[in-house]
Amino acid sequence: MTSPELHLLSIPCAWLVAHGSSCAELFGFITGVLNVWLITREHIWSWPLGVLNAGFYIVVVARTGLYSDTGLQAVYLVLSLYGWWHWLRGGPGHDAVVVTRTPRRTAALMAVIALVSWLTLATITRRMPGAALPWLDAALVSISLVAQYMMTRKLLENWLLWIAVDVVYIGLFINRQLPLTAILYAVFLVLAIIGYVQWHRSAARTQLTS
Repeated sequence: MTSPELHLLSIPCAWLVAHGSSCAELFGFITGVLNVWLITREHIWSWPLGVLNAGFYIVVVARTGLYSDTGLQAVYLVLSLYGWWHWLRGGPGHDAVVVTRTPRRTAALMAVIALVSWLTLATITRRMPGAALPWLDAALVSISLVAQYMMTRKLLENWLLWIAVDVVYIGLFINRQLPLTAILYAVFLVLAIIGYVQWHRSAARTQLTS
């Protein structure tokens, strides 16, 4: 970019900073909404946007003291790359993956992983200087990791976990003075409800076809 272009970009960034936000948060907002909206429609381009979104939010949440959530964004980035591949080639015969319900054994395993992750993360981060709400932060991160993994596998019930997590995250980000991110999670909440409805229909169609 030339100097005039950089100057034009710096003006809205400066305005956002003056009002308690940042350009990284704005770009995270935009890529986040597009990412989740495309996921509700089972569109493969949701995953590249997920990579960008995670990159922006690593910058955003690292400044707030939510250390578990910062690590979560890094894992999101890796899972987005995995989800990109798996949706394209992870089905039977390396075909595209279809929406299915979560088997009971998988659900039990996910619950154990979430519990162990929660206790481990909270124990580590609560001792870190400047840590904010480490037990709540770790719980939300653990559930989000499980939900994100389930999403990469196109397991329907991932949306139920996201609905529960998004409700709590709205309050958390208001508490951490990230108003734009709180609005983003309110949008995520609506999209998660839409995603559950649309994936439920998709799973029903797959079952009928089978």
